[in-house]
Amino acid sequence: MHIMRPLAQFVKERRKEVNLTQEEFAERTGVALTVVRKIEQGKTNLNMDKVNLVLRMFGHKLAPVKSKNLTE
Repeated sequence: MHIMRPLAQFVKERRKEVNLTQEEFAERTGVALTVVRKIEQGKTNLNMDKVNLVLRMFGHKLAPVKSKNLTE
């Protein structure tokens, strides 16, 4: 499974749960609107620092893991 699809769904669902538009959400998280749109579209060419600014809003963050740990 590709990580971006679950990430896109997670961000979009949580943003909607707090009743924010993409524009409002971008403003609150301190990222550009294009960043929020790219995340929600499941784009893969994202800056992880920006992704983590968005995820911080929900108390989460992305961190590197060894591929070996994903198969265990």
